[in-house]
Amino acid sequence: MPWIHPCLRCGACCATYRVAFYWTEAEPHLGGRVPRDLASKLDPHRLVMRGTETGTERCIALQGGIGDRTTCGIYDRRPSPCRELAPSWEYGEPSPQCDRARLRHGLPPLTPEDWQSPDATAA
Repeated sequence: MPWIHPCLRCGACCATYRVAFYWTEAEPHLGGRVPRDLASKLDPHRLVMRGTETGTERCIALQGGIGDRTTCGIYDRRPSPCRELAPSWEYGEPSPQCDRARLRHGLPPLTPEDWQSPDATAA
């Protein structure tokens, strides 16, 4: 069985947190890459990914079902808050944000073992 990145079996953060970012991230002529049509104005300086305005729905870019198979439809163009939220144990330490999002959706927190390939656990 091939190893699957834990985020591709989760998606909880995409359906828990408001994703607000500086407006320039959606301005191509300023180097921004976030699709502007997927964001709404939050205030004079920030945009928010549609669907995350209240933290009770899911990001418009999230594809798949929470806790099953998920992916970000704009992964290479996702905003900075998404780039900065590290999943628990990916870099050797827990992430309280990741753990809270997973618990909110009935998923257990990630453990260091979630980052091991099946080949590593069989050895």
